[in-house]
Amino acid sequence: MSQRALSFGTIAAAYERFRPGYPDELADLVLAYAGRPVATALEIGAGTGKATRLFARHGVAVTATDPDPNMLAELRRHVPANVTTVRAAFEELRLGETYPLVYAAAALHWTDPGERWPRMAALLEPGGVFASVGGPLRLCDPAVAEAVAEVRRPFIAEDSIPAPDGTPPDAPMLWPGSELERSEWFRDVRQEVIPRRLVLSARDYAGHLSTISAYLMLPDEQREQVLARILEVLPETVELTGDLTVHLARRIG
Repeated sequence: MSQRALSFGTIAAAYERFRPGYPDELADLVLAYAGRPVATALEIGAGTGKATRLFARHGVAVTATDPDPNMLAELRRHVPANVTTVRAAFEELRLGETYPLVYAAAALHWTDPGERWPRMAALLEPGGVFASVGGPLRLCDPAVAEAVAEVRRPFIAEDSIPAPDGTPPDAPMLWPGSELERSEWFRDVRQEVIPRRLVLSARDYAGHLSTISAYLMLPDEQREQVLARILEVLPETVELTGDLTVHLARRIG
């Protein structure tokens, strides 16, 4: 696991404060795709539990895993009793127990591509469901977006994470659906989009940026400088698109 993947624990409280949660439509979509009752689920890279509490509210007993103890400590402050936590990276999870649902929310790109799909299949019951959800927040106003990019550029060329398999962002099937379609372990691959719009104060948007790995990897002084410069070019409030792209697949067998 990369240093960038392990950068979040130092700002667990900020991650909880500034990262948006997930709507009920996500759980409804995943559970409808499952087509049968889902009593238990395994979550990969749970972070502070944004998706954990969503599925737990829908009656699913979630085993939430994350390699960072600080993230899990923050998660435990916000989740109900039907959540179990395990400190482990995806690649460290013991194989043997299987689940009807395994899912990852904005975390799958941190997993090892060499182990990703055979290990995911090994954690799923035959016919079980894998789900992945993610989607960056993007400024709606092109002029504001360009102003932010201009002041960010001396510090960070690009703050988004490209698809691990090189799938372009305008492809009809995005990653990880592109990998799932090629996998020998999965069938019935689907891609769905849940529209999401947010309005944040300039400071809350800068707070959100402070939880993104590209900024976390900067030295403290540089991170403070770039966030201060971004605040200078932002209006009082910003409108953002945050559409969620959901990928679903069923384990063969």
